[in-house]
Amino acid sequence: MSVEKTFFPDFRYRHRNPYHDKLALFPGLVLRDHEAEEYRGRWNQDIFGRQGPLCAEIGSGYGHFMVDFATANPGVNFVGIDYRFKRSFNLAKRLSRHSLGNVRLLRARGERIDFQFGDNEVDKIFYFFPDPWPKKRHHKKRPFGQVFLEKLHRVLGPGGRVYIKTDHSDLIQWMLAVLEKSEFFKKEFLSHHLYLEYPDHFLCHFKTKFEKIFLSQGINIHALILKSTK
Repeated sequence: MSVEKTFFPDFRYRHRNPYHDKLALFPGLVLRDHEAEEYRGRWNQDIFGRQGPLCAEIGSGYGHFMVDFATANPGVNFVGIDYRFKRSFNLAKRLSRHSLGNVRLLRARGERIDFQFGDNEVDKIFYFFPDPWPKKRHHKKRPFGQVFLEKLHRVLGPGGRVYIKTDHSDLIQWMLAVLEKSEFFKKEFLSHHLYLEYPDHFLCHFKTKFEKIFLSQGINIHALILKSTK
């Protein structure tokens, strides 16, 4: 299944992974495949039952950032998106133990974010340590392109921001080249040595599992904040 197909309205999930059914053990916490798309534009009203800043994380992984951020910011409504089956199931178990009422997990493709959220519905998007697809022949698999930026721009409200972190120097340079041609976002912040240059920055306060590993190995973290042009 190519990544590009997920961008279109007629895309349908097809899989036989046993963890898809296991995720149904967490009703009210986990939404699978197209289930979240039924609530497009109504997350605060129908899912969280309260008003608050709506945040989305594309690629929640093991959930370290999600749990820490949602715990420290109880006023936000947080939606984590991840496509891995077993990892999502393990994360759902972890979230159920924390009993965080301001968190939901979406087992789906982040490339479909504009089908999952309505126009101007999201306040912040977090995009941490995406797969860099380092080989040149695989660059087309990187979601971060003009179509993806347009989707992010569509769901973000005026002044909305995208927060990006990566350990991969080629990927951040590739992203910056894409941004030069974009009308949807302006670069608000950039660091190629985040923890060395800005140790007190918000982005240093919350770490993913992979980020902790990279830091223990002395690997530089690149950080980028994009602000919507709305």
